[in-house]
Amino acid sequence: MKLGYARISKADGSQTLDLQLDALTAAGVASGQVYKDEASGRRDDRPGLEACLKALRTGDVLHVWKLDRLGRDLKHLVTTVRGLSERGVGLSVLTGQGANIDTTTSSGKLIFGIFAALAEFEGDLIRERTMAGLVAARARGRKGGRHFELTKNQIRLAQSAMATRETPVADLCQELQISRATLYRYVSPTGELRDHGRRVLSA
Repeated sequence: MKLGYARISKADGSQTLDLQLDALTAAGVASGQVYKDEASGRRDDRPGLEACLKALRTGDVLHVWKLDRLGRDLKHLVTTVRGLSERGVGLSVLTGQGANIDTTTSSGKLIFGIFAALAEFEGDLIRERTMAGLVAARARGRKGGRHFELTKNQIRLAQSAMATRETPVADLCQELQISRATLYRYVSPTGELRDHGRRVLSA
């Protein structure tokens, strides 16, 4: 079965899906099999894409107008397409620089292999630069690493407060000046330490 995915970056009417939908229709994708999003490619929450990926089955082919409609960046694109390949799902790009990519063909797989190599190369460069930056910072007496939003004392306060069922989470977040999502990265709803919290307290 052929499924399609279309995305525009703005929902204010300055962009439309018409061009993408016409191309998908010309490729033989039925209108009822097209999934859509109106969101920036950088956003993680794209319900249309998530629904599309869940609907795909072995032997299906996902059609997209251009590569930039599918991936947030090169690494995300490679990860997504690799996941499709492992499930026996093909990808066909209809236009743009990736128009020769069709993972149902040998040549398309070869081209995508080059993309995967470039993504790995990009990741290696980022890691190399990060490590070089940390070494330079340490040489100047500065410690590098992840910045955490909460201190040890704040985490202990959050543990104690969350262990009390009557604690209003909104009030606690306001007191700590963080969001609910940030709070739950450090402690669970019952006050148990999570990964971020353990890492801060063990530092």
